Formats: sequence, C-alpha cells, structure tokens
Amino acid sequence: MSKLLEINDLHVQYNTDDAVVYALNGVTISLEKGETVGLVGETGAGKTTLALSILRLLPDDVGEITAGSIEYDGTDLLSLSKKEIRKVRGEKISMIFQDPMTSLNPTKTVGQQVREVLDLHFSDLSPAQKEKKVDDLFRMVGIPPERQTEHPFQFSGGMKQRIVIAMALIGEPELILADEPTTALDVTIQAQILELMRRLQAEFNTAMLLITHDLGVVLEVCTRVAVIYGGEIVEIGTIEDVYNKEDNHPYTEGLFKCIPELKTETARLTPIAGNMVNPEELPVGCRFYDRCIYRTDECSTETPGFYTNGAHSIMCFRYREKWGRK
Repeated sequence: MSKLLEINDLHVQYNTDDAVVYALNGVTISLEKGETVGLVGETGAGKTTLALSILRLLPDDVGEITAGSIEYDGTDLLSLSKKEIRKVRGEKISMIFQDPMTSLNPTKTVGQQVREVLDLHFSDLSPAQKEKKVDDLFRMVGIPPERQTEHPFQFSGGMKQRIVIAMALIGEPELILADEPTTALDVTIQAQILELMRRLQAEFNTAMLLITHDLGVVLEVCTRVAVIYGGEIVEIGTIEDVYNKEDNHPYTEGLFKCIPELKTETARLTPIAGNMVNPEELPVGCRFYDRCIYRTDECSTETPGFYTNGAHSIMCFRYREKWGRK
C-alpha cells in the first residue's frame, strides 16, 4: 500500500494574549490508502489540533504551524492557497467533527446540508444525479430519504451523527478525519455508529484517522494506533503490538490501567498520577517525567528518541537497550 498522508515533524502553537501554547511538538505520522489509524490521548494532548492542521482550519491569527510538513497523496498541503485547500476539503479529505449537536446548521434542512457538498465540489452533476446520490447515501446510513426536508432539531443525537457521517462521505473522499465521533452518544448508539463507519469505510475504501480517548473504540475499528502526550507521539504500532501490554510507553501503560477489568474485583480504578503537562511551559527532557513511575535522572534532562521493534515504536529510554533506534 502507498502512503496517502505523511506528516513529518509538525510543530503547532497558539499565540494568545496571555501565553504561547505549544500544542504539537514534532508529530510524525502517516496513513496508507484504506487504512484506519487511531490517535489516542487525554484532553489537551493535541489530537484535534492535528486534525485541524491537516485541513488548515486552525483559528486565524492565533494558530500557527511553525515547522514540519503535511503531504497528501504527494501534494504539500501547507503550500496550497486558500482557494486550493478549499477544493481539498470535502472532496479529498473530510472531517467528522466532535459534537453532532453543533456540527449542523439549525436553519437548513439536513438534505440541503448534505447536498451542499455536491454543489461545491461536483457542479458537473445534474440536479437529478445529485438527488439520487443524496437519496442513496441517506439509505446507506439508515435514514429514510423522505426525512431530508426536516431540520436537525427533529433528529436524535445518533441520527444527527449519521447525517454528519453522510456529509463527510457524500464526496467519496479518500481520507476522513473523525474527531471523537461517538463521544456524545450512549453505548448502544455508539456501537451502531462504529459498525456503520466500518461498513461505509470498507465500501468506499476510505482511509480514516480516528481521534479518541477511548481505547475500546480504537480496538473495534483501527488497524494501527498512535498514542499522543504533550503534543508528541510517544508510541505507535499495530493493534496487536500495543494491546498485548507487554511493551508499552509508561503513559500507554497508565491508560490501560485506567480501564476496569471484567474478571478482576477492585475497590477503585488506578488513575495516572499528576496532571497533564502544561503546554505553555514544556519541561526539558521527557514530557511525561513528572508522572512516570519509571523515571530516572536522565529523563529530566534528555529527550528520549524513538526505539523500534518492527512496526512498534516507543519514545522511552527503557527500550534503548532492548530495541534499536528508529
């Protein structure tokens, strides 16, 4: 498989009146055509910033990409003009935003909002062709086509998410950025949405970057997983590599310990000690130093590189002797 998306050494900061927030600090990640990669981390780790950077949707005058590159199918997205990047959004790369409740325009019918993508990117299609395409996609996501004339407030949260997914897929993009697509939904509806996304992805052969804090969702949908902390990818590998829990970054290990085990009785969960690193004042050395149970003096002064075993890479000095350098 060939690389569809390649991000190398990406640095992003937010320049506010009060401080500079260093949101991404050297992120390197890639996706192949048709592949699903999960991006996991706590709130504030930089997950959504990465997705917004790919589509060049960082807030004007505040968000700034200071270094690195983002290549999509051989095209440097950072070099495109505003007009050129608008052609990429929706047609080549689509995004499912975090909250379906606020992703839809309350003043327009859901049919108008889905059809808008075709009006913007597929003006060569006739009105009848557009109508058929929208009808077919509504059926595909499990919504009767006759409900196109209704407004978002007439739908439940799960149905709104189906409409948002239809909007993302109507242009048959090669890549979808899904930002916490099931967070606002109950467990039953979440399972239905994940199954729908899997089925549609297979049908359209769409690659997906799935952004979530839920390791269970990643296990259900993804083939590879990247763990992000303090704006850095600290571990990346196949699902089998990461979820076997034999070799993990201390942060990933902590995330797994937060998950209750069905076969083990315990009085309370085991949270990761301390707080997320402050992105306004990044420490020297390992970003996870203050919270790590394996830390040494070296970790407070030196930044670990990636150590690699096959497709599995971990940013931690503990693997220096065991694995080779990436």
